[in-house]
Amino acid sequence: MGDMLIRDIPEPLKREIEHAARKGGQSLSGKAIDLLRKGMVAEKEAKPEPGLSAWDAIRSAFAADAIGDEFSEIMDQIEADGKRDFGHPVEDFE
Repeated sequence: MGDMLIRDIPEPLKREIEHAARKGGQSLSGKAIDLLRKGMVAEKEAKPEPGLSAWDAIRSAFAADAIGDEFSEIMDQIEADGKRDFGHPVEDFE
């Protein structure tokens, strides 16, 4: 295991972590590791994966609810239509 030195921690924050560690029966280091781990998980969950398009992000949100193949087909059609129509003047669609 490695060590990490964190400098310039505001005193109120340090006291808060110390208090939480004592309350939970943990060491200061143990509590700090726990908080860092939770922070890393929260940060990963808050950020979309790099390279995902808006469509992919929407699909993944709905896929979790298991809507099925029909939704996927609709989204594919919308995406294809958008790519085909991109760059055409609005009058072309009337």
